Amino acid sequence: MTIALVGFPRSGKTTLFTLLTGAAVPAGRHDPRRAELHTGVARVPDPRLERLAELFRPRPAVPATFEIVDVAGVAQGDRARLDVPEVRGADALLHVVRAFEDPVLGPPDARRDIEALETELVLADLELVERRLERLVQALRKRRVDAEVREHALLGRLRAALEAGTPLRAVALAPDEARLVRGFAFLSQKPILHLLNLPERALADAPRAVAALAPLAERPQTRLAWVSAVIEAEIARLSGAEQRAFLAELGLAEPAIHRVLRECYALLGLVSFFTVGDDEVRAWSVPRGTRAQDAAGVVHSDMARGFIRAEVVRYEDLVAAGSFAEARARGQLRLEGKDYPVRDGDVCHFRFSVGR
Repeated sequence: MTIALVGFPRSGKTTLFTLLTGAAVPAGRHDPRRAELHTGVARVPDPRLERLAELFRPRPAVPATFEIVDVAGVAQGDRARLDVPEVRGADALLHVVRAFEDPVLGPPDARRDIEALETELVLADLELVERRLERLVQALRKRRVDAEVREHALLGRLRAALEAGTPLRAVALAPDEARLVRGFAFLSQKPILHLLNLPERALADAPRAVAALAPLAERPQTRLAWVSAVIEAEIARLSGAEQRAFLAELGLAEPAIHRVLRECYALLGLVSFFTVGDDEVRAWSVPRGTRAQDAAGVVHSDMARGFIRAEVVRYEDLVAAGSFAEARARGQLRLEGKDYPVRDGDVCHFRFSVGR
């Protein structure tokens, strides 16, 4: 699963990309003449994984991950940077919003920038819909095909919504309609997290800054959060006791970037299940509602092909029991079939058999 990092120039977007992925990309490195992209992998912090690692003491403990694509800053009216396969193909958008004073751009206006970015997404989709409708009109003049008639009607409805400034994530679609337009990869249909990038002095007012924009977060598939890239960069340079002392001084329980990573993970609609053993403890990412057989296939294709059943125990129960054997003795280890929907926090052992 992939999140595309978008935003206007000088919003601190590339700094956030470095913090989220650990990939060193100097800010301002993007070539303004082309839609340069950077990709990286974000590791989702999960205290449950750390606790399981303490319990089983494996060699590696592997966190859940997702991919982040960083596209160059999008100037208003310049939608070409958004209309690239890497962004169109992303599963969600992370919009970095400047909430700090800038020597070139002046005072911030988060609401203005959020609305402006949403407008760019809507207009990019409107251009795509209009191009497709033009081709459909020409095709229908020559020969009426039922599938094209249905597509024309649906796109006409979506065009009306876009012309009214409504992102497509706010348009209700029947399952068959959603399948019909899936290939368009509409930008304004993707879930979005608007992330306020605050200055250090505004940390104490962060909840108030988010609350002031709360109505925006009430929109369908829209989230709102905050971070201070400047502070997070300082936190990232520290470790151990020094980092804990600095966080305490700021009144933070953990680096805010950890919370942002979890917000992104939730935005993608992902949950984590765990596999544990002496050789490895690992968190695996799957979409919410994934069947046990499909989850087994994420671990290894042979597990899905030869799936028999899943041994499942809740993380909390396993930690309290201290071992699989004790969880089984307490009646907390369950056997589930292939259609069992894996839940966040399940610890799974997949039984399978593959004939030669």
